Amino acid sequence: MLIGEVARRSGVSARMLRHYESLDLVHPSGRTGSGYREYSEEDIRRIFHIESLRALGLSLREVKRALDDAGFTPSALVDDLIRRTRERIAAETELLTRLRRIHAADPAGWEDALQVVTLLQALGSKSADARQRAALASSASSSDEVPVPVEALVEAALGESDPNVAGALRWALARSGDGAPALLAAGIGSPVAAVRERAIRSLAVMPGGEAAGHLRDALAHPDAVVRGQAALALGARGETDTVPTLVDMVAEGRNDTDAADALSVLAGDTATADRITARFVERLAQDTTGAPARGRLTQALAGIPGTQAYRALVELSRDADRAVALTATYLLHLRDAR
Repeated sequence: MLIGEVARRSGVSARMLRHYESLDLVHPSGRTGSGYREYSEEDIRRIFHIESLRALGLSLREVKRALDDAGFTPSALVDDLIRRTRERIAAETELLTRLRRIHAADPAGWEDALQVVTLLQALGSKSADARQRAALASSASSSDEVPVPVEALVEAALGESDPNVAGALRWALARSGDGAPALLAAGIGSPVAAVRERAIRSLAVMPGGEAAGHLRDALAHPDAVVRGQAALALGARGETDTVPTLVDMVAEGRNDTDAADALSVLAGDTATADRITARFVERLAQDTTGAPARGRLTQALAGIPGTQAYRALVELSRDADRAVALTATYLLHLRDAR
């Protein structure tokens, strides 16, 4: 079979067939009387084998080795191909993400596009100072500047371990507009505890009803840190559904001072103050509540106004635990003095 017919049947150009021959990959079995290359069926099978291996991503040198080395085992080469393919996919995915974010910023020209690229690179910098400057720049953008895409800010916030940079990113997210609350709420579902905490802390400073809705959902989260941060944020917004969680935080010593402060703010009316007191009394009566927890609960009652809280302190002043009784007596004295 002549080279033209081989090219037609195999889909490999005559020029490429000559290139394969120059690399010693394939050789025509003979020549015609006129000197034209003549390929046998075995030559054609080898050409198809070459193309099949190239389709897997092998270089021509790797193809030659695979075909000519009788002791060659493909497993190591395939493993290497898998690794290289994964690396290529990761690089392409990263590029696609970057391009989508530039597109989302809707740049008016190349200067705007380059500005977004610069900020995105700075957000991913190894320098905490550079990341913080990028976060502050994105939150302080003027009306004629291109904003950093919300997805990039959320990704940076969920991965940031430096407290100063994290604070700047939370501030930027609070000013970023629509889109951030849902992305942060998705972060609360992360299997990584640190990511969940960063997500709920960022969501806690987001204004608006959407953020508040996600925070309410977080009150039932199995992670105590997530529940606590949600309760503190909602308590600051005056939501009384946070009372059970806040009281539990006092008893368990998790941000107990902040939780006690939030409860004292919520206890602005008699009904809520009595409800908070009832929750305190319930926790104090639990057999599982240890001495340190009972002490914290007693101290927190100091910030709750009303007759019910006063009566609870009177009962506690006669408690079998001397430390609790003394604390309650002292708090009663302060109330009577006012």
